[in-house]
Amino acid sequence: MEILHEKFIRKIEQTQVKFTRSLMHTIRWDARLIGLKGARGVGKTTLMLQYIKQNLPIDQATLYVSLDNIWFGENTLSDLTDQFVKRGGKFLFLDEVHKYPNWSQELKNIYDDYPELKVVFTGSSLLEILNARADLSRRAVIYTMQGLSYREYLNLTLGLSLPEVNLKQLLENHTAIAREVNSKVKPLEHFSTYLKSGYYPFFQEIPELYYNRLEEVINLILEIELPLLRKVEVAYVSKLKQLLQIISESVPFIPNVSKLSERIGVNRNTFISYIYFLQEANITRNLYKDAKGITQMQKPDKIYLENTNLQYAFSPNHANTGNLRETFFINQLGYKHTVEYSPESDFFIDHTFTFEVGGKTKTDRQIKNTPNSFIVSDDLEYGIGNKIPLWLFGFLY
Repeated sequence: MEILHEKFIRKIEQTQVKFTRSLMHTIRWDARLIGLKGARGVGKTTLMLQYIKQNLPIDQATLYVSLDNIWFGENTLSDLTDQFVKRGGKFLFLDEVHKYPNWSQELKNIYDDYPELKVVFTGSSLLEILNARADLSRRAVIYTMQGLSYREYLNLTLGLSLPEVNLKQLLENHTAIAREVNSKVKPLEHFSTYLKSGYYPFFQEIPELYYNRLEEVINLILEIELPLLRKVEVAYVSKLKQLLQIISESVPFIPNVSKLSERIGVNRNTFISYIYFLQEANITRNLYKDAKGITQMQKPDKIYLENTNLQYAFSPNHANTGNLRETFFINQLGYKHTVEYSPESDFFIDHTFTFEVGGKTKTDRQIKNTPNSFIVSDDLEYGIGNKIPLWLFGFLY
């Protein structure tokens, strides 16, 4: 156990706290069992270590461990917890729980057997809390984390403190909000860079190797997490990569399930399941006419990549401008809001608001008779009336 504590101390010493994600202030850290889900590379581990460094004693009362550590080849999580508590442990942080067999049952037992212990765990976006063998849904408070918003990217790279806004504020006061932002930074100056390489926090490490790292993340999800956690056949992984490249070049992608399932070599139902798993893994965003009660057997009306950086990773020379705009919009709104397909426009938000996304010259001709409708325009610093700059939707989290 001492070796785990030494590794924890080294990680804490290397952790920077100058910038923290907005999710830090949303999490109820006083809960006894907290789960943090999200795709690889979005910053779950960093967030957890930052919280420890800023709020907890770095002594025998606190421990961070990654459950993919070789130490667990001969030791169990239950044994570790028992030793930790007996030595005065109060705060236990567990990283990558999905890599540990029977994680859910052991976490349930820990929660029940050590009521004085607070536990925080992270795992893949594919992590099943409700359907795991030991149902943790009544015990754990679960949060989902995604990549940097455009607002967070600006704050991180420029050392700013731009506040987030909610959708109601944005729709009612977007001109005033845009003026306030433009007084501190020219948002269009940095927008294209964010779309290409600003979503995953690791862009800071070695910028020229960003897409190499992103490719590694994608491969680990497709080749390891999907087969392990969703039983996707490894033989079909290369076909799924082809599908993702097609999506990256589309305007946007409207799936022909029969043709695509035949091309990949699986039956229709299996193909639709795979599309659903890609969304669960935060590689795609699937759009449906009715987002309530979606099942893995429901065919999506449109498919987008989860974020614009993935479009440049899969198709750096053929990323479609219209698709980039819509992908950014659905990514930034989809984190806190319900986004549905609309046959009359591009998007229907929270069963209330209609949005049409386009370039600077986009008009409201298509939606002028639709209530609660708005035009979202690219290459625009300020909007007026129901015409809102696209970049401003990057301030919603």
